[in-house]
Amino acid sequence: MADGSGELDPGGTPEALTRRTFIKGVIAGGVVASSAGRLFRAAPARAQVRALGDRLVTLEVNGQQRRAEVPRQETLAWTLRHRLGLTGAKLGCDRGECGSCTVLLDDVPQYACSVLTHAVRGRKILTIEGLARPDGTLHPVQQGVVDAQGFQCAFCMSGFVVSAVGFLKANPNPTRAELAQGVSGNLCRCLDYDKILDALMRGAELWRRAGNG
Repeated sequence: MADGSGELDPGGTPEALTRRTFIKGVIAGGVVASSAGRLFRAAPARAQVRALGDRLVTLEVNGQQRRAEVPRQETLAWTLRHRLGLTGAKLGCDRGECGSCTVLLDDVPQYACSVLTHAVRGRKILTIEGLARPDGTLHPVQQGVVDAQGFQCAFCMSGFVVSAVGFLKANPNPTRAELAQGVSGNLCRCLDYDKILDALMRGAELWRRAGNG
């Protein structure tokens, strides 16, 4: 039977719970559940800290050390454009076909959309933003493009220019056919290849005049 406090008297059924005991049990259960929740949440938090350490990379871009938080499966093109603000490398096909995202890795042209950022740590990355001198003087290939006005929409221009620079480092005195072969991995949707080659050949001429041939 219940007394005036609302509890069962000692003479009640042994299995019966008093209201106070029931409330204490609920509170105790909540504390245990809360503690368990903190334990379960702590493990992912620690994993997240480790993942963050794995994702923070330092890259040498255009002669400068740049740091960024980069997922392991992110491409260099995406990192350059969306994390470092270097939008000269264009995202066209995003599958290693058009060449609009071309950069130089240790002076060798590479499609930035086909290279994972984490794979290029320790390598020298050069984008079109890094071709001009600090005083603003254009690279000879860039100046050649300006002189010959070799592009229409110019979406593909940065890729062609970077590819040509990489090619000229290996072959500073190419024939027109050799230079055409050297930049054959780049596509122009305006299909104005003759004017593009005129501009790049002008750039090659200026490159040699600058003492690079």
